[in-house]
Amino acid sequence: MRRTFTAEEKASVFELWKNGTGFSEIANILGSKPGTIFTMLRDTGGIKPHERKRAVAHLTLSEREEIRAGLSAKMSIRAIATALNRSPSTISREVQRNRGRHYYKAVDANNRANRMAKRPKPCLLDQNLPLRKLVLEKLEMKWSPEQISGWLRRTKPRQKTLRISPETIYKTLYFRSREALHHLNIQHLRRSHSLRHGRRHTRKGERGTINIVNGTPIHERSRNIDNRCSLGHWEGDLVSGTKNSHIATLVDRKSRYTIILRLRGKDSVSVNQALTDKFLSLPSELRKSLTWDRGMELARHLEFTVSTGVKVYFCDPQSPWQRGTNENTNGLIRQYFPKKTCLAQYTQHELDLVAAQLNNRPRKTLKFKTPKEIIERGVALTD
Repeated sequence: MRRTFTAEEKASVFELWKNGTGFSEIANILGSKPGTIFTMLRDTGGIKPHERKRAVAHLTLSEREEIRAGLSAKMSIRAIATALNRSPSTISREVQRNRGRHYYKAVDANNRANRMAKRPKPCLLDQNLPLRKLVLEKLEMKWSPEQISGWLRRTKPRQKTLRISPETIYKTLYFRSREALHHLNIQHLRRSHSLRHGRRHTRKGERGTINIVNGTPIHERSRNIDNRCSLGHWEGDLVSGTKNSHIATLVDRKSRYTIILRLRGKDSVSVNQALTDKFLSLPSELRKSLTWDRGMELARHLEFTVSTGVKVYFCDPQSPWQRGTNENTNGLIRQYFPKKTCLAQYTQHELDLVAAQLNNRPRKTLKFKTPKEIIERGVALTD
């Protein structure tokens, strides 16, 4: 027999999922099957739907339970109505629309009433076509809902009809009953899961480190660098793909301006040459410092500093959060180059196009200005 959930059990499913509990564990708690839990969550993308407020005149779940008990006790419709202080016609319609006296179930009847209740507020993007067009355009450019919302507020402050919250965009994407934004557009989000996941903190296997000869530790960086007071202080790392392919990523700490470099290999000679060539092409105002992890690829850091004048600082072992700006940016770059992608197939021009998209996205941390705006205001970039 199909498992029927009460409103309280449904609320519990969404709360457990939000807290990071998996399908199997939720199913065990509620005495159900993982597939049943997945189906329930899938229809709204894992987002708890808004609880509709029913009018006082409507039957409640507890009243429906009394109706079921009365029918089981073979009470008449009029007797049940009298006990509930309801009209006999109300009870009669309730029973007839829910499979009659012999098959009436209170929970099923209550769920059906909730489904049939008229939605109190139509979907914003169903009604506002210009806004829907703008949202779709920016999603296809891989902007996040928060970036879209903030950009609209900043660039169109007087156009109240072009306002939308990030949560409204997420719900329109994930709720399959809303067709204004097809749920397949989820692929444009940074994490393109069919369900919106709760926050989980898992720890992967940790990479080995080496002892960098004459490396300056991050703790010797000046306060000016730590406080993001000026341009030209970069964080860097490698992003790896299949077939021993790699790219280097650089992010300016103040502006979040991103550079992506094609590499011939991850050996120290190849990485040093690519970084040196790129930094020498930048104006001197943007060549101040570079913070890196303790990977072998930057073993030639002294040669790099002599060639470019850029001081290199190294993070502590197994401490990627010490260059958190770069770590977050690598997550954005993975939208374009998922794991198990061969990075060697991309030209430098194609990597530059991806960096340009990132640099033209408004950022909340920049008050919804773009990295390109910030860095161009500070210095004229040269090609």
